[in-house]
Amino acid sequence: MKKKHVPADNREGVIVAHYGVAVDVLFAEDNTRSMIRVKRNSGHVVGDKVVIKEEVLTRLERSSELSRMDARGGRHIVGANLDVLCIVVSCEPLPPPGFIDRAIVSARAAHLRPVLIVNKSDLPCSADYLAAIESVYKKSLKIFTMSAEHGTGLEPLVTFFSEGHRGVFVGPTGVGKSSILNALLPKINLTTGEISETKKRGRNTTTVSTLHLLSDGGELIDSPGFNDFGLVDISAEQLSTYFPGFEEAGRQACRFRDCKHREEPECRVIELVDQGGIDTARYTIYLQMLTEVEALQIEPDYRERRHRRKKT
Repeated sequence: MKKKHVPADNREGVIVAHYGVAVDVLFAEDNTRSMIRVKRNSGHVVGDKVVIKEEVLTRLERSSELSRMDARGGRHIVGANLDVLCIVVSCEPLPPPGFIDRAIVSARAAHLRPVLIVNKSDLPCSADYLAAIESVYKKSLKIFTMSAEHGTGLEPLVTFFSEGHRGVFVGPTGVGKSSILNALLPKINLTTGEISETKKRGRNTTTVSTLHLLSDGGELIDSPGFNDFGLVDISAEQLSTYFPGFEEAGRQACRFRDCKHREEPECRVIELVDQGGIDTARYTIYLQMLTEVEALQIEPDYRERRHRRKKT
């Protein structure tokens, strides 16, 4: 067990666990940890680099941060100083519609590399689900297939992270994020849950975001499961650039640099849809997300105008 102690002033560390009113800070220089109290809404997240002075945290500038919006419109920072987003899915439970696409767009807009991890390859439903996933996303990003329960398919992920990546696991409750970490790091022994036979949904067994150092190199953050990945601060231009499946269209530019791929003339995406190069169902999902992004862009302006009218 790593030693807990009161840190000397002006030591730099990284937040490796967040408990709401306290955080665990790891000091790489001697591999010790300290628990420091923070305000519940301090804004600190796992992965933050901090300096401690008189047991007060000062956050250093982030190189990246990944945010999502929940179903109620609340904004959440998933992790900081990342370079990889690991989207964990399985055939049981299935991810909510649009979850994967929103996560990929959010990652790319935050300059992170998204990868897909398809867990539970031992289940009978997995083969058909993997085929469906590969048909949509194989050309867009790297896909790992594994069974954490049986310990198969882990080696490629270990090799990937040994290159020095820091990533975060995100995915719906019950897809096996903690099980994968247990397979990668057996000594951490994270609690895992079972799937409800009636609703085919998992129980949220991870309640605290934690950062773990992999033995072969790299770092992984395990986050609580969630079923919504709303877009935050994503522009229509970013969506049109980062939507998975439009990569081929990007190699031959549309006529207009700010093309939204909706009805503009000489749009390469629309041409590919007409030619069968982009699936019509995928294009429909894109248009739905475009409408969502445009509504979110209008809403802050509307609120500001309404606030100004109330003051006058």
